[in-house]
Amino acid sequence: VNDISLSMRNTQEEEPQDPQLVRLDNMLLAEGVAGPEKGGGAAAAVSAATSSGGMSPDSSLEHSDYKSKLSQIRSIYHTELEKYEQACSEFTTHVMNLLREQSRTRPVSPREIERMVAIIHRKFSSIQTQLKQSTCEAVMILRSRFLDARRKRRNFSKQATEVLNEYFYSHLSNPYPSEEAKEELAKQCGITVSQVSNWFGNKRIRYKKNIGKFQEEANLYAMKTALGATQNEDSPHTPNSTGTCRL
Repeated sequence: VNDISLSMRNTQEEEPQDPQLVRLDNMLLAEGVAGPEKGGGAAAAVSAATSSGGMSPDSSLEHSDYKSKLSQIRSIYHTELEKYEQACSEFTTHVMNLLREQSRTRPVSPREIERMVAIIHRKFSSIQTQLKQSTCEAVMILRSRFLDARRKRRNFSKQATEVLNEYFYSHLSNPYPSEEAKEELAKQCGITVSQVSNWFGNKRIRYKKNIGKFQEEANLYAMKTALGATQNEDSPHTPNSTGTCRL
């Protein structure tokens, strides 16, 4: 039995590592699925999401949801991996016992033992590779959904940003649109009322933190408003052109 165990260990040690398996292992480690739980992909996703100026309450909730789903993937992965490892160990032991029984009636060479162990190892290694590959795909899909949701909120069209900025600077003394105004802006921009609220909340914070930086932008929109009023003296006044830029 000792010879059989030794042959099994030596066969596993001598087998070169599969490059694909190494790549998957590295990816799982980086994503926080394998190894110590350090956030992994969650940290990377949040870093990308917050690179434009901090997390909004919606982003914080999404991040919590992301971490929760990543934790579920991690738990499923380790549970399945443990099952495969246990099954591999049990099956190897079963085969070794069969070979030991056969050795009583016929010679069992070390080469035959090594060949059987290698076959078992390759079979279960292939199953583990499939598990790791499907887990990596699940994490990539999760991260993609998280980042896509962030981009959809952040990356409004240029026209939508223009409309929101015009309203903000033409109501600078009180940049808090009413619910009716939010609904109208949402229709004009093709976004949700919640997105309008988030945009104004973030814009007010950024403006207050660095008024000097936004002075030029404020003057630009004041000029555009004045020019629009001059060109449309005889046309109905639009809500965006009322008021002046008061700093």
